[in-house]
Parts: sequence; C-alpha cells; structure tokens
Amino acid sequence: MSNQKYFETNKATWNEKVKVHARSEMYDLEAFKGGKTSLMTYELDALGDVKDKSLLHLQCHFGQDTLSWSRLGAKCTGVDLSDEGVKMARQLNDELKLDAEFICCNVLDTSNYVKKQFDIVFTSYGVIGWLPDLKPWGKMIAERLQAGGTFYMAEFHPIVWMFDYLQNPPVLKYGYMQEDVIYEEYDGTYADESSSMKSKEYGWNHGIGEVVSALTEAGLHIEYLTEHDESPYNVLPDLELTKSGMYATRDKLYPLIFTLKATKKV
Repeated sequence: MSNQKYFETNKATWNEKVKVHARSEMYDLEAFKGGKTSLMTYELDALGDVKDKSLLHLQCHFGQDTLSWSRLGAKCTGVDLSDEGVKMARQLNDELKLDAEFICCNVLDTSNYVKKQFDIVFTSYGVIGWLPDLKPWGKMIAERLQAGGTFYMAEFHPIVWMFDYLQNPPVLKYGYMQEDVIYEEYDGTYADESSSMKSKEYGWNHGIGEVVSALTEAGLHIEYLTEHDESPYNVLPDLELTKSGMYATRDKLYPLIFTLKATKKV
C-alpha cells in the first residue's frame, strides 16, 4: 500500500473524529466558545506576546488552538488533513468573529498551498506520528518560517508509542525508531472511548533524534528540548492526576511528552 492510501484512510477516520470530538467533554466546545483557552500555560509562556505576529498552526484539527492564538491577537493560518475539521474550524472562526484562515491539505504539502512566511510555526500533540518521514516536514517548516522566526512543538514522547494500548495491560510492542508502518483498528476515539465510531489508523514511530535532525538539517537552531513525565491529557491507561493538574503514570519511569523550541537562522 502506498503512503497515499494510508493518508486517505487516516483522513476518513479524522473526518469521523471531528463529529465525536466536537461533542466530547475533553474538547469542551461550549466552554471554548465562552472564552476558555485551549492552550497550555507552558505553550503560552514559550511564545510570549503573539499580538500582531503571523502564526501557522500545523495539523490544527478543528481549530481550537488556532483560534485561541487568534484571540490573543496573532494573525493565524491553520492547516489540517480533515475536510470536516477545516469546515468546523471555519464555522467557529465566523461564529467567534475572528480572522483566522484554514486550509485543508496534507501537512507535508503545506508549501504548495501556503506561500507566505510566518513569525511562528506551531504544532502540538499527536502530530508527527501520522508522517512516514520527518525530513520533508522539517524542510516545510523552514520554508514557512521567516528568518529569525520561531518553531514550537509539544508532542507525546516517542516512548509512549512503543506500547500497544489495545491490549490490557499495554504491551511493549513497537520499535522506538520503527520504520515499518503501524496499523491499528479500534472502537471509539481518545476523546470518547464509548463512541460507536471505528478508528482505522496508519502511523509511524519517530525517535527524538529524528525530530531534532529533521529540523537542524533544514536550517533551524534548537533553543531547547525538554522532556516531561506529565501529560496535559488523560488519554493513556491508568494515568493519575497530579497536583499540577496534569496526568502521570504511577511510577513515572519514562517521560510522556516533550517540548521543543527552535529558530530559523538569520
């Protein structure tokens, strides 16, 4: 099967997820419409004042983070593979009277659809695992950043994706740097496990070294890479709520997310 077939399957699944996620407690759409931000404190701290800055949000789902940045004054463009996600993002943008733009395309094809350069490129949580190769991803990010611009990502740690969560308890099954595609099929979605939808997904595992190399080879300078043993989302089995309001494994033997900030060389 070609990568295009994998992408088509993933797109169909994400089109279904949009409907389920929009009704879910996790995404809490009504609170968001009422003014609640979907961004994490550390994301806000990392990028600081974004007023009047241009921001490209990669793999934006149905646009909550994009629109949260827009509320803070950024001039935002969101990109996502899902037709339904982009459709809903545009509807939310109009309803909230914001000025974000949304484009439907495979993230690897962004430069074919978006020609301008940005002060900031942003992406977060469950994004790189949908990509078979990170080198074109890094190249695209560098293309879309202005000289001196900032790239920021928050992502689940590669160790997290070594487990097969369809088994109970989860089993260590996949390689940290596994090149072969991984297929999973299961009922529901991370935001609503009771949903009747069937998730069919193709993904790839990428180690931290691959992430860093893809960005540096494209000409970006890594300012920091930080690993965290807590996650903002309770999307893995048996996580416990911490004093910080995040979620962690009981034994904290491995990190759950990492954050990375980079700049494009002048």
